[in-house]
Amino acid sequence: QVQLVESGGGSVQAGGSLRLSCAASGYTFGRACMGWFRQAPGKEREFVSRIDSEDSTHYANSVWGRFTISQDKDKGTLYLQMNSLKPEDTGLYYCAANPGLYRCYSSSPAAFNYWGQGTQVTVSS
Repeated sequence: QVQLVESGGGSVQAGGSLRLSCAASGYTFGRACMGWFRQAPGKEREFVSRIDSEDSTHYANSVWGRFTISQDKDKGTLYLQMNSLKPEDTGLYYCAANPGLYRCYSSSPAAFNYWGQGTQVTVSS
């Protein structure tokens, strides 16, 4: 049974940093497409970043240069380092996985079949 558990969210001022973690279990970690998404109140879930089995990464334009996705295959954990945070980064952040994909091919939420419950990030101005 695949499980994804996010942690690390919180409240910070603009310009601050947070590191999100996603502990994964129930499949062979490191041999899947993994991603981070976020959802602000009243808005659709949007892509933030993704990483695949070969550590190839991709970012949304809105976070490029400020966020870094990584994975520790020994610990079975996905990370999102978020720097220079802005109020528009506020939202519920979700970890997502598709263990059936060795490489990522899409940033659409539909390309991921397992989701965590989310961790809240609030950035104040």
